[in-house]
Formats: sequence, C-alpha cells, structure tokens
Amino acid sequence: MLKLYIGNKNYSSWSMRPWVLMRQAGIPFQEVMLRFDSLAPGSAFKGGVAQVSPAGRVPVLLDDDLAVWDSLAICEYLAERFPELSLWPRDTRARARARSVCAEMHSGFSALREHCGMNVEAQLPEIGQKIWREQPAVRADVERIVAMWSELLAAHPHEQGMLFGQFSIADAFYAPVCIRIGTYALPVPPAVAAYVARVRALPAVQAWVADALAEQDFVPFDEPYRQHR
Repeated sequence: MLKLYIGNKNYSSWSMRPWVLMRQAGIPFQEVMLRFDSLAPGSAFKGGVAQVSPAGRVPVLLDDDLAVWDSLAICEYLAERFPELSLWPRDTRARARARSVCAEMHSGFSALREHCGMNVEAQLPEIGQKIWREQPAVRADVERIVAMWSELLAAHPHEQGMLFGQFSIADAFYAPVCIRIGTYALPVPPAVAAYVARVRALPAVQAWVADALAEQDFVPFDEPYRQHR
C-alpha cells in the first residue's frame, strides 16, 4: 500500500495537497504523521523524515521502495500511477492550464504564504484585516488568485463547480488557500467565496479539517500571531 508522510494537519499546507487528492479520489494509502516538534537539525521531525527523503521535508510518498517527495511531484506520480482517475483534466489544453496554475501556486504567492500561514483551528479575522491593510503584496496575491479562479470557474459554469469542472489536482493544490481565506477572513467576491465553500465541503477537506481540529497541538513556531490557543 502507498504510504504518505505528512506534518501536522493544522499547519502543513503542502502535506494537505496530496492527502486531499488521494482521499477525494479514493486512492488507498497509509498515513504517517511526523509532528512538527522543531525544524532544527537533530529534531525528531528531521530525524523521521530523513529516513524516507533526502530533502528533509514533508510530504513524502512511498510506493514500495520508491520515495517521491515534493507535493507537485507526488501529484504527477499519482496521475501516472492511476490514469483511470483523471486527476488532471482529460483535455490537452485544459490539462496544460491546470499544470500552469498548480506550478504558479507551487512557486508563487509568497506573500500570502508568509503572512497568512495555514492554521485550520484558528479564527484570525482581525489579523486578516491588519494584513490586508498593511501588506500590498498579500492583496496582490489574492487579486491574482481571484482573477485566476474567476476565469476558470466561468469556463465551466454547468459542471461540478471545481476549477476545471470536476475535482482535479488543481483543486487539491488550492485547498489550503481556501483554508487561509477562511482563517483570516480575506475579502473575495461572491463567486470565489462560493468556490471556497464548495472546496471546504469536499469530504476529503472536511476529513482533513476534522483531524486538524482533533490534534489539539499548539506548535509555537507555526503561530506568529498567538502565544496560546
């Protein structure tokens, strides 16, 4: 069976992407959670992940003796491993666009990631308002995401309401952004807010959120805005 190594569900946005993809697509796997005790060399987390990946980060997918690390590489591997699931759109042009928007998430939106770290359990609307006022780069990131999602959703108005009609890797990749929008109450237009609600209602996302809430694990270095719950 496939084995997926992840970090804390409350904080690990990169782990969330392949986990949600596999769970929503019905791909059986065993989950191994490595707690974020510290990211310092010699920590339990670093020691655990070093046993399966030279990169020293989660997520990591093990398929027998093959280790695949990096969330985008994992998703690509799963798309090839399970072609019948159509994890990428079937249409060539749509597939190219889906890869483009995933790569943009993978390499971009640094301001949003820096200032609005994923925190499933928290509700930080006041912090979100402050960030929105004081961080123009965050506003620019959200504006780009709104423009991207709006265009894609308008192209598939009568399907299942995902970015490319049916659920795909692209939706899994942007699921943590949907969490961030909720945590920080970032302002988005109604059509985008409706997409956020649909993503958060996906069974796999609901399962991830439920597990994150059950962790009850406060990791100080992942909490720039709070000293306790």
